[in-house]
Amino acid sequence: MKTRPEGVLITFEGGEGAGKSSLIHRVYQALLSEKGGGVQLTCEPGGTILGKAIRDLLLHREDFSLSRKAELFLFLADRAQHLQECILPALHQKRILLCDRFTDSTLAYQGERLGLTSQEFFWLSTYAADGLIPDLTILLDLPPEVGLRRRGKDQNRIDRESLLLHHEVRKAYLDLAVKEPQRFCVIDSSLPLERVYDEAMASIYQKIDGLM
Repeated sequence: MKTRPEGVLITFEGGEGAGKSSLIHRVYQALLSEKGGGVQLTCEPGGTILGKAIRDLLLHREDFSLSRKAELFLFLADRAQHLQECILPALHQKRILLCDRFTDSTLAYQGERLGLTSQEFFWLSTYAADGLIPDLTILLDLPPEVGLRRRGKDQNRIDRESLLLHHEVRKAYLDLAVKEPQRFCVIDSSLPLERVYDEAMASIYQKIDGLM
């Protein structure tokens, strides 16, 4: 990516059942009432027409098996399309873009399972995202057992992975946050929703005020 767009990219990350969807929609409504058309909401996978088809393949189709490598490349294909069709246009229009999952999800969920070196995996992920790094990442941290209980019976293919995998995902996220403390805001999502929301909004306003 030759020129960094002037908008603000805020990503929301976390394990299954951590409360991302509830939080991001509440944040979106709050910012929308304040900034109107200057705020946009999107997600991965599924932020484009192609992405919706990929999301269905990844999460809901049970009539075929999916190799780990194929899974990775489907996520990366979704991101490449999403970047060109949605993310970059929004940022070039100087919008605040709220994205439910981005590159950190790929690193956390697929990184440990494929046997790739950190350099190899980082190159693939960076290439798909054209080198774009979020301005702020809200990481909702929650023990996997709690998150999966929250999901109940409404579980997709990734929810049904082993508990060990979900613990590895949580550790990978926290390791990423330690490496980039200036980008990550880690919030204990076992706290009451109002507290989680207040902490997220404080971090978001601080970032927006510093960039716009």
